[in-house]
Amino acid sequence: MTTRVPAGTPAQAVDDVRAREAAHSRELAAHGHLLRLWRPPLAPGEWRTLGLFAAADATALEEVLASMPLRVWRTDQVTPLAPHPNDPAAPAPGGRAPEFLTTFQVEFPGGTPAGDVDGARAREAVRARELARQGHLLRLWALPEPDQALGLWQAAGAAEMQAIADSLPLTPWMTTRVTPLSPHPSDPAAGR
Repeated sequence: MTTRVPAGTPAQAVDDVRAREAAHSRELAAHGHLLRLWRPPLAPGEWRTLGLFAAADATALEEVLASMPLRVWRTDQVTPLAPHPNDPAAPAPGGRAPEFLTTFQVEFPGGTPAGDVDGARAREAVRARELARQGHLLRLWALPEPDQALGLWQAAGAAEMQAIADSLPLTPWMTTRVTPLSPHPSDPAAGR
C-alpha cells in the first residue's frame, strides 16, 4: 500500500484521516480481515505499508481495502497467496525479534535429474520444519508464479536472516530477496 498525500493538504486533515485509519484497522482486525501490518524500508517522505489480509475472494478484499480511510490517497498492489507445503502455519507473534519478508524463486537448470530435484525439495521441507521449531520461520505461502514463495521470518538481525536464507537446501537454485520489516503502529499483532 502506497500513500501519497496531495501537496497543500492541511496537517490537521492528514492527522484526522490517520486517526480514522487506525480506528478502522482495529475494527478490520477484530473481524478477521486485517491480520498484520508492517513498514518496509522507506525513503524520506514516503508512506508505504505491507499488509496481510484475509477475505473470501478478490471482490471481498477490494471492499475491505476500499473501506479504509487512507484509500483516498492510497494505491494498493494485491498479491494473492496460496498454501505452501512447507508452511508451519504458526501464528505470527510479532514483537519478539525483528521480522523479515522473503521472496524465493526456484529454478532448476534444464536437465537436472528428477531425483536431485526431489531430494533437494525434501531436504528443504525438513529444514523449514527445523527453522519453524526454532522460531525463525513463521509463515510460508506460494505466490501465483510457479516455484515462487513468500516467507515471514524472525531473526536477531539482517546477518542472522542472511545466514538462515543461505542455510536452505534450495539456495543453489534459488534467487532470494530479503526485506527487513519495521513495526507498524496499527499492526494487530502489536497488542499480543
